[in-house]
Amino acid sequence: MAISVGVFVPQGWRLDLVNIPNPVDQYEAMTRVAKAAEAQPNIDSIWLYDHFLTVPTIEHETTFECWTTTAGLARDTQRLRIGQMVTCNSYRNPALLAKMASTVDVMSHGRLNFGLGAGWYETEYRAFGYPFPDIPVRMGMFREAVELITRMWTEADPAYAGRYYRIEDAINVPQGVQQPHIPMWIGGSGERVTLKLVARYGAAANIGGDADVIRHKLGVLARHCESIGRDYNEIIRSSSAFVHLLQPGEDPERATVAWRGERSLAEYRQSFMVGTSEEVVRMLQQRKIDAGINYLIVYLQGVAYDPSLVEQLATEVVPHLQG
Repeated sequence: MAISVGVFVPQGWRLDLVNIPNPVDQYEAMTRVAKAAEAQPNIDSIWLYDHFLTVPTIEHETTFECWTTTAGLARDTQRLRIGQMVTCNSYRNPALLAKMASTVDVMSHGRLNFGLGAGWYETEYRAFGYPFPDIPVRMGMFREAVELITRMWTEADPAYAGRYYRIEDAINVPQGVQQPHIPMWIGGSGERVTLKLVARYGAAANIGGDADVIRHKLGVLARHCESIGRDYNEIIRSSSAFVHLLQPGEDPERATVAWRGERSLAEYRQSFMVGTSEEVVRMLQQRKIDAGINYLIVYLQGVAYDPSLVEQLATEVVPHLQG
Protein backbone atom coordinates (compact mmCIF):
# COMPACT_ATOMS: atom_id res chain seq x y z
CA MET A 1 0.00 0.00 0.00
CA ALA A 2 1.37 3.40 -0.99
CA ILE A 3 2.07 5.94 1.74
CA SER A 4 1.05 9.52 0.92
CA VAL A 5 2.99 12.44 2.36
CA GLY A 6 2.23 16.12 2.90
CA VAL A 7 4.30 18.86 4.51
CA PHE A 8 3.52 21.78 6.77
CA VAL A 9 4.58 25.16 5.43
CA PRO A 10 6.33 27.48 7.93
CA GLN A 11 3.56 29.78 9.07
CA GLY A 12 5.07 31.40 12.13
CA TRP A 13 2.87 29.66 14.70
CA ARG A 14 5.72 27.45 15.86
CA LEU A 15 8.14 30.43 15.86
CA ASP A 16 9.57 29.14 12.60
CA LEU A 17 9.89 32.50 10.80
CA VAL A 18 11.58 34.58 13.50
CA ASN A 19 14.92 34.89 11.71
CA ILE A 20 13.27 36.57 8.72
CA PRO A 21 12.64 40.19 9.77
CA ASN A 22 10.27 41.43 7.06
CA PRO A 23 6.69 40.05 6.98
CA VAL A 24 6.61 40.15 3.18
CA ASP A 25 9.78 38.06 3.09
CA GLN A 26 8.25 35.74 5.67
CA TYR A 27 5.24 35.09 3.46
CA GLU A 28 7.51 34.53 0.47
CA ALA A 29 9.52 32.03 2.52
CA MET A 30 6.29 30.14 3.09
CA THR A 31 5.53 30.26 -0.63
CA ARG A 32 9.04 29.00 -1.46
CA VAL A 33 8.48 25.95 0.70
CA ALA A 34 5.11 25.34 -0.99
CA LYS A 35 6.75 25.54 -4.41
CA ALA A 36 9.60 23.30 -3.28
CA ALA A 37 6.97 20.73 -2.29
CA GLU A 38 5.17 21.14 -5.60
CA ALA A 39 8.40 20.35 -7.44
CA GLN A 40 8.48 16.89 -5.82
CA PRO A 41 5.97 14.53 -7.48
CA ASN A 42 5.68 12.31 -4.41
CA ILE A 43 4.68 15.15 -2.08
CA ASP A 44 0.89 15.22 -2.19
CA SER A 45 -0.09 18.24 -0.11
CA ILE A 46 0.78 21.26 2.00
CA TRP A 47 -0.80 22.10 5.35
CA LEU A 48 -1.44 25.03 7.66
CA TYR A 49 -2.29 25.45 11.33
CA ASP A 50 -5.32 27.49 12.45
CA HIS A 51 -3.86 29.53 15.31
CA PHE A 52 -3.22 33.15 16.26
CA LEU A 53 -0.79 33.03 19.21
CA THR A 54 2.61 31.38 18.96
CA VAL A 55 3.79 28.23 20.75
CA PRO A 56 5.53 26.97 22.84
CA THR A 57 5.71 30.52 24.22
CA ILE A 58 3.54 33.49 23.28
CA GLU A 59 5.69 36.07 21.52
CA HIS A 60 5.17 39.19 19.42
CA GLU A 61 6.01 37.25 16.28
CA THR A 62 4.29 36.57 12.97
CA THR A 63 1.53 34.00 12.73
CA PHE A 64 -0.19 34.12 9.34
CA GLU A 65 -3.96 33.55 9.47
CA CYS A 66 -4.90 30.12 8.23
CA TRP A 67 -7.71 30.61 5.73
CA THR A 68 -6.33 33.79 4.16
CA THR A 69 -3.10 31.90 3.61
CA THR A 70 -4.92 28.82 2.31
CA ALA A 71 -6.50 31.02 -0.36
CA GLY A 72 -3.17 32.64 -1.21
CA LEU A 73 -1.37 29.33 -1.56
CA ALA A 74 -4.23 28.02 -3.69
CA ARG A 75 -3.13 30.57 -6.29
CA ASP A 76 0.61 30.20 -5.63
CA THR A 77 0.49 26.49 -6.52
CA GLN A 78 -1.04 24.39 -9.29
CA ARG A 79 -0.81 20.71 -8.28
CA LEU A 80 -0.63 20.26 -4.52
CA ARG A 81 -3.63 19.67 -2.34
CA ILE A 82 -3.95 22.26 0.45
CA GLY A 83 -5.31 21.59 3.92
CA GLN A 84 -5.63 22.84 7.48
CA MET A 85 -4.54 20.71 10.43
CA VAL A 86 -7.08 21.65 11.60
CA THR A 87 -9.53 24.54 11.41
CA CYS A 88 -10.84 25.46 14.87
CA ASN A 89 -14.61 25.20 14.68
CA SER A 90 -15.12 27.95 17.29
CA TYR A 91 -13.27 30.68 15.39
CA ARG A 92 -15.75 31.02 12.51
CA ASN A 93 -19.46 30.45 12.09
CA PRO A 94 -19.71 27.03 10.40
CA ALA A 95 -22.04 28.23 7.65
CA LEU A 96 -19.57 30.98 6.78
CA LEU A 97 -16.74 28.45 6.95
CA ALA A 98 -18.56 26.17 4.52
CA LYS A 99 -18.90 29.12 2.14
CA MET A 100 -15.21 30.02 2.52
CA ALA A 101 -14.17 26.44 1.82
CA SER A 102 -16.41 26.25 -1.24
CA THR A 103 -14.79 29.39 -2.62
CA VAL A 104 -11.25 28.15 -1.99
CA ASP A 105 -12.06 24.82 -3.59
CA VAL A 106 -13.00 26.70 -6.76
CA MET A 107 -9.92 28.96 -6.51
CA SER A 108 -7.70 25.88 -6.26
CA HIS A 109 -9.51 24.02 -9.07
CA GLY A 110 -10.59 21.32 -6.63
CA ARG A 111 -7.48 20.84 -4.49
CA LEU A 112 -8.83 21.65 -1.03
CA ASN A 113 -8.65 19.30 1.95
CA PHE A 114 -10.95 20.69 4.62
CA GLY A 115 -9.59 20.05 8.11
CA LEU A 116 -11.85 20.61 11.13
CA GLY A 117 -11.46 20.13 14.87
CA ALA A 118 -13.27 21.11 18.07
CA GLY A 119 -10.58 23.53 19.35
CA TRP A 120 -8.38 23.44 22.44
CA TYR A 121 -6.11 26.51 22.90
CA GLU A 122 -7.87 28.30 25.76
CA THR A 123 -5.42 31.22 26.00
CA GLU A 124 -5.94 31.94 22.33
CA TYR A 125 -9.72 31.80 22.63
CA ARG A 126 -9.72 34.31 25.46
CA ALA A 127 -7.13 36.60 23.86
CA PHE A 128 -9.29 37.01 20.76
CA GLY A 129 -12.57 37.31 22.61
CA TYR A 130 -14.04 33.87 21.96
CA PRO A 131 -15.94 32.10 24.75
CA PHE A 132 -14.20 28.90 25.82
CA PRO A 133 -16.97 26.50 26.79
CA ASP A 134 -16.26 23.23 28.53
CA ILE A 135 -15.49 20.10 26.55
CA PRO A 136 -19.04 18.69 26.27
CA VAL A 137 -20.28 21.99 24.80
CA ARG A 138 -17.35 22.31 22.39
CA MET A 139 -17.89 18.74 21.25
CA GLY A 140 -21.61 19.36 20.81
CA MET A 141 -20.84 22.42 18.68
CA PHE A 142 -18.33 20.40 16.69
CA ARG A 143 -20.82 17.61 16.03
CA GLU A 144 -23.41 20.09 14.78
CA ALA A 145 -20.88 21.95 12.64
CA VAL A 146 -19.78 18.80 10.82
CA GLU A 147 -23.37 18.01 9.83
CA LEU A 148 -24.24 21.62 8.97
CA ILE A 149 -21.16 22.08 6.75
CA THR A 150 -21.83 18.80 4.94
CA ARG A 151 -25.38 19.98 4.21
CA MET A 152 -24.06 23.31 2.91
CA TRP A 153 -21.89 21.38 0.44
CA THR A 154 -24.52 18.90 -0.72
CA GLU A 155 -28.04 20.38 -0.50
CA ALA A 156 -29.63 23.01 -2.71
CA ASP A 157 -31.51 24.74 0.12
CA PRO A 158 -29.79 23.56 3.29
CA ALA A 159 -31.51 23.97 6.62
CA TYR A 160 -30.36 22.97 10.07
CA ALA A 161 -31.76 23.58 13.53
CA GLY A 162 -29.48 22.47 16.33
CA ARG A 163 -28.80 23.50 19.87
CA TYR A 164 -25.88 25.72 18.89
CA TYR A 165 -26.31 26.52 15.19
CA ARG A 166 -29.22 27.26 12.91
CA ILE A 167 -29.51 27.93 9.17
CA GLU A 168 -32.51 28.18 6.88
CA ASP A 169 -32.36 28.12 3.07
CA ALA A 170 -28.65 28.95 3.26
CA ILE A 171 -27.98 28.83 -0.48
CA ASN A 172 -24.31 28.06 -1.09
CA VAL A 173 -23.40 28.51 -4.75
CA PRO A 174 -20.89 27.36 -5.82
CA GLN A 175 -20.59 24.44 -3.45
CA GLY A 176 -17.06 23.72 -4.62
CA VAL A 177 -15.56 21.62 -7.39
CA GLN A 178 -14.96 18.20 -5.86
CA GLN A 179 -17.59 15.47 -5.91
CA PRO A 180 -19.55 14.36 -4.03
CA HIS A 181 -18.20 17.26 -1.94
CA ILE A 182 -15.01 18.72 -0.49
CA PRO A 183 -13.26 16.02 1.59
CA MET A 184 -13.45 16.61 5.33
CA TRP A 185 -10.40 15.73 7.42
CA ILE A 186 -11.46 15.42 11.04
CA GLY A 187 -8.81 16.04 13.67
CA GLY A 188 -8.79 14.40 17.07
CA SER A 189 -9.36 10.92 18.40
CA GLY A 190 -12.13 11.10 21.00
CA GLU A 191 -13.81 7.73 20.91
CA ARG A 192 -17.41 8.74 21.72
CA VAL A 193 -17.78 11.77 19.42
CA THR A 194 -14.88 12.48 17.09
CA LEU A 195 -14.22 8.99 15.72
CA LYS A 196 -17.97 8.47 15.27
CA LEU A 197 -18.04 11.65 13.19
CA VAL A 198 -15.12 10.35 11.12
CA ALA A 199 -16.97 7.10 10.47
CA ARG A 200 -20.09 8.93 9.31
CA TYR A 201 -18.74 12.04 7.59
CA GLY A 202 -14.96 11.97 7.33
CA ALA A 203 -12.81 11.44 4.29
CA ALA A 204 -9.87 11.21 6.68
CA ALA A 205 -8.97 10.97 10.34
CA ASN A 206 -5.94 12.67 11.88
CA ILE A 207 -4.69 10.83 14.95
CA GLY A 208 -1.75 11.62 17.20
CA GLY A 209 0.14 9.61 19.79
CA ASP A 210 2.54 6.71 19.81
CA ALA A 211 2.09 3.47 17.91
CA ASP A 212 0.04 1.81 20.64
CA VAL A 213 -2.34 4.76 20.88
CA ILE A 214 -2.74 4.90 17.10
CA ARG A 215 -3.51 1.18 16.87
CA HIS A 216 -6.13 1.47 19.58
CA LYS A 217 -7.81 4.53 18.08
CA LEU A 218 -7.90 3.01 14.61
CA GLY A 219 -9.47 -0.11 16.09
CA VAL A 220 -12.21 2.05 17.61
CA LEU A 221 -12.71 3.80 14.27
CA ALA A 222 -12.99 0.45 12.50
CA ARG A 223 -15.70 -0.66 14.94
CA HIS A 224 -17.64 2.58 14.43
CA CYS A 225 -17.46 2.03 10.67
CA GLU A 226 -18.69 -1.53 11.03
CA SER A 227 -21.64 -0.39 13.15
CA ILE A 228 -22.93 1.93 10.41
CA GLY A 229 -21.93 -0.21 7.43
CA ARG A 230 -19.11 1.99 6.13
CA ASP A 231 -15.95 0.60 4.56
CA TYR A 232 -13.15 1.44 6.99
CA ASN A 233 -10.55 1.19 4.23
CA GLU A 234 -11.99 4.12 2.30
CA ILE A 235 -11.02 6.48 5.16
CA ILE A 236 -7.56 8.06 4.99
CA ARG A 237 -5.69 7.45 8.24
CA SER A 238 -3.32 10.36 8.78
CA SER A 239 -0.94 11.47 11.50
CA SER A 240 1.46 14.39 11.93
CA ALA A 241 5.19 13.77 12.33
CA PHE A 242 7.75 16.29 13.56
CA VAL A 243 11.08 15.66 11.86
CA HIS A 244 14.55 17.16 12.23
CA LEU A 245 16.55 15.83 9.30
CA LEU A 246 20.32 15.48 9.66
CA GLN A 247 23.00 14.97 7.06
CA PRO A 248 25.17 11.84 7.29
CA GLY A 249 27.83 12.33 9.95
CA GLU A 250 26.17 15.43 11.41
CA ASP A 251 26.27 15.59 15.20
CA PRO A 252 22.69 15.62 16.60
CA GLU A 253 23.66 17.57 19.72
CA ARG A 254 25.27 20.36 17.72
CA ALA A 255 22.71 20.34 14.90
CA THR A 256 19.72 20.79 17.20
CA VAL A 257 21.11 23.28 19.72
CA ALA A 258 19.59 26.33 18.02
CA TRP A 259 16.13 24.73 18.04
CA ARG A 260 16.02 23.08 21.45
CA GLY A 261 16.11 26.16 23.68
CA GLU A 262 16.63 24.93 27.22
CA ARG A 263 15.64 21.38 26.38
CA SER A 264 18.18 18.60 26.32
CA LEU A 265 18.56 16.54 23.16
CA ALA A 266 16.72 13.70 24.91
CA GLU A 267 13.81 16.03 25.72
CA TYR A 268 13.79 17.41 22.17
CA ARG A 269 13.62 13.87 20.79
CA GLN A 270 10.35 13.40 22.68
CA SER A 271 8.77 15.82 20.18
CA PHE A 272 10.98 15.49 17.09
CA MET A 273 12.30 12.52 15.16
CA VAL A 274 15.96 13.52 14.89
CA GLY A 275 18.13 11.62 12.45
CA THR A 276 19.48 11.07 8.98
CA SER A 277 17.06 10.18 6.20
CA GLU A 278 17.67 6.48 6.78
CA GLU A 279 17.04 6.82 10.52
CA VAL A 280 13.89 8.88 9.99
CA VAL A 281 12.53 6.22 7.63
CA ARG A 282 12.85 3.65 10.42
CA MET A 283 11.22 5.94 12.99
CA LEU A 284 8.28 6.82 10.76
CA GLN A 285 7.80 3.19 9.85
CA GLN A 286 7.81 1.94 13.44
CA ARG A 287 5.92 4.78 15.11
CA LYS A 288 3.31 5.59 12.49
CA ILE A 289 3.01 3.35 9.44
CA ASP A 290 3.25 -0.04 11.12
CA ALA A 291 0.47 1.15 13.46
CA GLY A 292 -1.89 1.67 10.51
CA ILE A 293 -1.21 5.21 9.27
CA ASN A 294 -1.25 5.62 5.49
CA TYR A 295 -0.88 9.41 5.22
CA LEU A 296 1.92 11.35 6.94
CA ILE A 297 1.87 15.13 7.39
CA VAL A 298 5.46 16.11 8.12
CA TYR A 299 6.67 19.20 9.91
CA LEU A 300 10.29 19.80 8.87
CA GLN A 301 12.32 21.77 11.39
CA GLY A 302 14.13 24.70 9.75
CA VAL A 303 12.49 24.41 6.34
CA ALA A 304 11.76 28.16 6.17
CA TYR A 305 15.50 28.76 5.96
CA ASP A 306 16.39 25.67 3.94
CA PRO A 307 13.66 24.57 1.50
CA SER A 308 16.03 21.87 0.18
CA LEU A 309 14.89 19.82 3.19
CA VAL A 310 11.69 19.15 1.23
CA GLU A 311 13.74 17.59 -1.54
CA GLN A 312 15.65 15.48 1.00
CA LEU A 313 12.36 14.25 2.45
CA ALA A 314 10.94 13.50 -0.99
CA THR A 315 13.96 11.74 -2.44
CA GLU A 316 15.57 10.05 0.56
CA VAL A 317 12.66 9.29 2.91
CA VAL A 318 9.35 8.95 1.08
CA PRO A 319 10.44 6.29 -1.45
CA HIS A 320 11.47 3.96 1.38
CA LEU A 321 8.24 4.05 3.39
CA GLN A 322 6.36 0.77 3.19
CA GLY A 323 2.66 0.48 3.73
